[in-house]
Amino acid sequence: QVQLVESGGGLVQAGGSLRLSCAASGRTFSSVAMGWFRQAPGREREFVAAISWSGSGTAYADSVKGRFTISRDNAKNTVYLQMNSLKPEDTGVYYCAQSRTVGPVRTLSWYDYWGQGTQVTVSS
Repeated sequence: QVQLVESGGGLVQAGGSLRLSCAASGRTFSSVAMGWFRQAPGREREFVAAISWSGSGTAYADSVKGRFTISRDNAKNTVYLQMNSLKPEDTGVYYCAQSRTVGPVRTLSWYDYWGQGTQVTVSS
């Protein structure tokens, strides 16, 4: 059984930084791609970033490219999202997800397991 637990969210001023972590249980973590998604109030959940099973491939939403960096440590079963130059529009609940493929996919339907989410609030 896979469990994903996010941490690192909080309240930050515009221009600030946060680092999200997602700790995964289960033996499949190191062989599949991982992703981060977010959902703002009244909006659909949207793709933020994804990383391949080895960490060699990444993908980003245009809105976060150049500001966010996804990484992973397979020895620790953990995936990270470093968020810099945060903007008020980055506010939302951030979810970690585990896919059933090896490449950094952007589509929600490729992800089978989801964490509970961590709140990120960026004040202007």
